[in-house]
Amino acid sequence: MTDLDHSPRSHPSRRTAGDTWAITESVGATALGVAACRAVETAGADPLIRDEFAEVLVSSAGSAWARLADASMAWLEGDPRGQRLHRIGCDYLAVRTHFFDEFFRAAVSAGIRQVVILAAGLDCRAYRLTWPADTVIYEIDQPKVLEYKAEILGSQGAITTAKRAAVAVDLRDDWPAALTAAGFDRSQPTAWLAEGLLAYLPSDAVDNLLELLTALSSPGSEIAVEVFGMNSSGNTQRWNRMRDRLGLDIDVEALTYHEPDRSDVAQWLVARGWRVHSVGSRDEMGRLGRPIPHDLVDETVRTTLLRAHQVAQRDPTTPD
Repeated sequence: MTDLDHSPRSHPSRRTAGDTWAITESVGATALGVAACRAVETAGADPLIRDEFAEVLVSSAGSAWARLADASMAWLEGDPRGQRLHRIGCDYLAVRTHFFDEFFRAAVSAGIRQVVILAAGLDCRAYRLTWPADTVIYEIDQPKVLEYKAEILGSQGAITTAKRAAVAVDLRDDWPAALTAAGFDRSQPTAWLAEGLLAYLPSDAVDNLLELLTALSSPGSEIAVEVFGMNSSGNTQRWNRMRDRLGLDIDVEALTYHEPDRSDVAQWLVARGWRVHSVGSRDEMGRLGRPIPHDLVDETVRTTLLRAHQVAQRDPTTPD
């Protein structure tokens, strides 16, 4: 598992109970930032992933966002270190996206036809990946975020490659009821994705989320999770550059939770009948030809990319 960074914040959290956001606000803005990195990767010479929808989703939010999605990184002209750090950030998100794309390909190859993407944001896998015709993809996120994505992709004539169901609900609310109302069948195995999510939830909400999805998972289900703490230095520099040069206020540190008592996700899943495989993001970046330069290692995020298979539901209080 990754080492969580529990160092004091440089400023207080902006999060409040029940907070909401549009796509350019708060957590919504981070979805634009991630999509901008996918756009940069897609425009590269030898991309690990392709997301032909990322650029329009980002640029539609405004001219400053369009500059962030520019593969030339012209907004960082005259700042070679800033360009290197931003390039590493884009590389990381390309590797993360690739890992979870492969997770879904393996899941449908194993016969799973029900997919749930938690906090889907601007995820376009329902459009850009090839799915078996009988696959149903449920995307859960706040209403304004889902509305923005639907409006932009609809204006582009984008067509899903599987049945897609948008579930507009906050994950801190009764999302299982909303998911079930949208057609989710708990008797069928499910492929769950929690990408770029857990750090935006307090520790008790993470535990509750994992409890609920485990209860909703029949044997044979799969889950993929990004487990991360922040090495805040390098990311803070990137966010400061976005504010100073583009006027974009993306500050993940101020939007995430870093409690010292957060559960070890891998151990939590194993105790409840999941068989877990995980890899450190830096190892995966090296494997895919995107190693982090030695002089910037201490200024970049360290995460664990995890996937797990539901063997059987088990009471964690029962001895083995």
